[in-house]
Amino acid sequence: MVSHTWRIGLIGFGNVGQGFVRILANKGGKLRERYGFEFKIVGIADPVKGSVFDPEGLDVKKLIELIDKYGHIRDYPSGRKDIDSIFLCRSDVVDIIVEVTPTNIETGEPGLTHIREALKHGKHVVTSNKGPIAIAYPELKKLAEENGVFLRFEGVVLSGTPAINLALEALAGADIKRVQGIVNGTTNFILTKMEEGMTYEEALKEAQRLGYAEADPTADVEGWDAAIKTVIIANVLMGGSITIKDVDREGITKITLEDVRKAKEEGCRIKLIAEVVKEEGTIKASVKPRKIPLAHPLANVMGATNALTFETDHLGPVTIVGPGAGRVETGQAILTDVLAIHRYTHGGRI
Repeated sequence: MVSHTWRIGLIGFGNVGQGFVRILANKGGKLRERYGFEFKIVGIADPVKGSVFDPEGLDVKKLIELIDKYGHIRDYPSGRKDIDSIFLCRSDVVDIIVEVTPTNIETGEPGLTHIREALKHGKHVVTSNKGPIAIAYPELKKLAEENGVFLRFEGVVLSGTPAINLALEALAGADIKRVQGIVNGTTNFILTKMEEGMTYEEALKEAQRLGYAEADPTADVEGWDAAIKTVIIANVLMGGSITIKDVDREGITKITLEDVRKAKEEGCRIKLIAEVVKEEGTIKASVKPRKIPLAHPLANVMGATNALTFETDHLGPVTIVGPGAGRVETGQAILTDVLAIHRYTHGGRI
């Protein structure tokens, strides 16, 4: 097995970036032994947490120590501090750009610009940023192909639970006719708590207390987060070309305790279901609360857990269940994609 050292530039050092770096710090030796994968983090660019660049590689344990102690890396003891994200995208000493800035579902920025620049300059890109993939996937895919590099984005739908790779790689050759899923953990948590007897308002407050819901929960409870993921499922996995405006979207804010009780009496559970159906070349996409029979695999996915069921021609329904958010969980998605690039370009082991 031939080892290869990858030079990684990290754009964004929030929860996901930190989760990825922590995994590298903890498992660097195992990754080398198991896959022939070696790495250097040569640069980090984050306007809030700080930026630093050193072609010889940064000390990942020192980075973690600084972020844990001070909440930033501006006091890293060496390297250049005057760099920004575009510098990393264009740098000759970066092989892979890991783009983990916050999602903007309206413009995809700044992630869209970062990904474009990196691909144009011959860098492989791994991202967990939903906006650019939902808004400009065909363009970005073409850019990657033209420049002979990989664009990977496992973390954009179910965080570390391998939904994208399952569909594109493990189910290669099968036709996916329908995808149904629970792709937002916040709303699933709220509906679970309502089944336990809480009102919607009480369940939302509990979700906010535990950090599942933001102070402004609109993106989750009105179905916007699920809708952007639905766009990605439709376009990436099923060959569609839809936008978020094409998703028939309804959130959970109108669901009452009485609705939940009535569904239970009927042998069902209410879930916020993202669905994409392909019929005779036409894509239909929706995000809506639905009554799901208890026998359905999605009905028993509770709490903040996510799941997707793929209906295929060869295997029938295939369901994957797992976490849909989290620092280390999404860091795992980044790692999976980085290792895939290593495997496809340098013959690393599986």
